[in-house]
Amino acid sequence: MSSLTVYPADSPEQPNKVLTHAADIAATLAPLGVRFGPWEAATGVRPGASHEDVLAAYGQQIEMLRNEGGYMNVDIVSLDENDPIKEEVRARLRKEYRHGEDEVRFFVAGRGLFNLHIEDHVYAVLCEKGDLISIPAGTRHWVDIGEQPYLVVIRLYNNAGDVRASYTGDSIAERFPELDSYL
Repeated sequence: MSSLTVYPADSPEQPNKVLTHAADIAATLAPLGVRFGPWEAATGVRPGASHEDVLAAYGQQIEMLRNEGGYMNVDIVSLDENDPIKEEVRARLRKEYRHGEDEVRFFVAGRGLFNLHIEDHVYAVLCEKGDLISIPAGTRHWVDIGEQPYLVVIRLYNNAGDVRASYTGDSIAERFPELDSYL
């Protein structure tokens, strides 16, 4: 079940709020410029599937998002517990970073913990299959895929060029609960 846990940025042991209804999650994130909600993920794609297979299965939904938000760049994260680069990917995603462009993440299989560091709070969004989250450019965030990742995520950016994470150097992600603590 998707959830949102809101923490003071300086107090990861004591959340202010925990929400589990999609409408409540969306209403809490919307004033921050963050879109959250359900999206059709009916086509069966298993974690570890190739980028080509994911693009073929979700081409129509990708085009809808591209047309809706002007997204030009599409990337796929498809990992399972047997992937030889899972630890490298997890380590890279668990450091706080930001992008210079708007970003959409559409979860088509599995789950991930998407953490947004906005002002004095951390918004930990547990995303699962069928969830879509969109964040504005410059939003500090990190993602945890767990020790045994199992997910397929389509990522879209409103930049046609090379999309690079700009790491903040803040160690905040190390102080907050990991995905596996939510399971």
